[in-house]
Amino acid sequence: MTKPQVLPYGSWPSPISVEMAVAGSTSLRETRLDGDDVYWTEGRPEERGRQVIVRWNEREGAVDVTPAPFNARTMAHEYGGGWYAVHDGTVYFANLPDNRIYRVERGGTPAPLTPEGPYRYGDLTFDPARGRLLCIREDLTGIAEHATAAEGERIPEPTEAIVALDVSSGAATVLVSGSDFYSTPRPSADGRRLAWLTWHHPNMPWDETELWVADVDADGRPVNARAVTDGDGHSIVQPEWAPDGTLVFVSDRSGWWNLYRWSADGETVAILPMQAEFAGPQWVFGMCWIGIDEQGTIYATVARQGTESIWKIPPDGDAGRMDVPGSYFDSLHVGARRLVSINWSATEPGAVTLVDLDSGELRLLRLAFELEVEPGYVSVPEAIEFPTTDGGTAHAFYYPPTNRDCVGPVDERPPLVVMTHGGPTSRTVAALQLGKQAFTSRGFAVVDVNYRGSDGYGREYMRSLYGKWGVYDIDDCVAAARYLAARGSVDPDRMAIRGGSAGGYTTLAALAFRDVFGAGASHFGVSDLEALARDTHKLESHYLDQLIAPYPEGISVYQERSPIHHVEQISRPLIVFQGVDDKVVPIAQAEQIVDALRERHIPYAYFAFDGEGHGFRQAANIQRTLEAELSFYAQVFGFDLADGFAPVEVQFLAEWQDR
Repeated sequence: MTKPQVLPYGSWPSPISVEMAVAGSTSLRETRLDGDDVYWTEGRPEERGRQVIVRWNEREGAVDVTPAPFNARTMAHEYGGGWYAVHDGTVYFANLPDNRIYRVERGGTPAPLTPEGPYRYGDLTFDPARGRLLCIREDLTGIAEHATAAEGERIPEPTEAIVALDVSSGAATVLVSGSDFYSTPRPSADGRRLAWLTWHHPNMPWDETELWVADVDADGRPVNARAVTDGDGHSIVQPEWAPDGTLVFVSDRSGWWNLYRWSADGETVAILPMQAEFAGPQWVFGMCWIGIDEQGTIYATVARQGTESIWKIPPDGDAGRMDVPGSYFDSLHVGARRLVSINWSATEPGAVTLVDLDSGELRLLRLAFELEVEPGYVSVPEAIEFPTTDGGTAHAFYYPPTNRDCVGPVDERPPLVVMTHGGPTSRTVAALQLGKQAFTSRGFAVVDVNYRGSDGYGREYMRSLYGKWGVYDIDDCVAAARYLAARGSVDPDRMAIRGGSAGGYTTLAALAFRDVFGAGASHFGVSDLEALARDTHKLESHYLDQLIAPYPEGISVYQERSPIHHVEQISRPLIVFQGVDDKVVPIAQAEQIVDALRERHIPYAYFAFDGEGHGFRQAANIQRTLEAELSFYAQVFGFDLADGFAPVEVQFLAEWQDR
């Protein structure tokens, strides 16, 4: 083997091209099982982010169910999810361009099921006993599409209900209404009972939800509705009916999202209690962490210290971890003695994975991308814990520079890129992402921070961000960088911070309120917290009441923590990426930041992408973003990239470096 070449960190030639990293951004979501068929959805950047429903079976292999231009997405609750349901080969899906539900028979062409109207649908669930489709329906009647609110006010909100749709006519029957939010309608196998979740302002679904059960009368309407849990300050997730008629669900009443079983006599008992997470925050409809087979055995994802496994929990006998490869699992479904999920690991691409529950045979049905490089170019993350402010401990995954062909000079430490996830009630996982590997294979170190407020580490850790957003998230990113610098892993003079959406806010705030990072990259980052509280959508309209302070009473706190009011304190180079059509973070916020940097001659680069909203879905724009960010860091930190793409123009950089 050739001896590695000594080259400055950041300048290593990498076989992980930007094009390869962009191709690796195809998303796999929402698995389903229907007889011999397996379904999932694919988000394809090369098709402008179109979501496509795919079907697989032994005879046909993988085939597209929804042809262009259909886009199987919904914006219900703004983040969507639960985009489709399938029964006996017929697929029902929400179509983003017109917000209607379509029906497509096997081998047929999609035909509209619901009429045009002021509705959005999500959480589609088929009720086989009654031959109908259940879903959550948002009614936007009288609400302007892009309404804005005056200072101290909030935009008007849609109403929602659980409805049943006739699968022939599309006629809708309202089953449950009156609450602020609904999700997860679950009919029992015999159609005689219905379970669902509901919650109310100011709660998010991970704060407090109610689990309800009702009998279903001869007309298919719920009667004798009663609360299994009654808003007792705990979050309930994913109720599922077991074959014996009991209801299995996940609750965080112990401080961890654990399994429970409810029976018709009103008794609720814990199943396999442990300090681990069997679910996570319900950001979107249709999230699935557990499945139950015909014998009543539960299969569940179990997260400990940010890493997941799949467990088998029989009704009688010992529970244990299954031998299914992966460190993160999404969209788990069980049926016909099979288990399907989307599995990710630190060294292998995400894949739609099918497990035969009798033989244990495992098949990979679809890869998120083809990994075309040797393991010697792939950085394997190290889970780290480190001290932070107020006596706390925070978590992150550290990715060292890795390239079998190159090493850095002995007297040099690598530049560090601190990555901050969105949410902020979300988390990063140890899953192979070529976007990160594009950095590490070129000689960057990366640390992906699960700051206080991230899920996966228990309710107390997640709630510790309440009242502290814009404080603890920044503290923990700073603490991660300083921890790595102190142990000699990175260069303390070449540390950057980057993030998108809420992570973009943390990036901007870190540059405005701390003097640690030498550069930053904001991807559609929030800069004005008050505007976000005032003009955001219904699901999150009171989210910041928890994270920051009640609005409008706490306006002064919002302004104190908003980078847009403290732009004069940003003194380090910044690159800004923004979607022109972004409704969550309007382009005016990004341009106000850029204008202030321009006025003060602080180095900056700015990219505004037409046709993009909150998050980029077009392959060309994703590629340009990564190229520009790599070029930006190289110029700011003083090394040459080995890549041949054109360098981004950084305004005022030479002037700033001469100061």
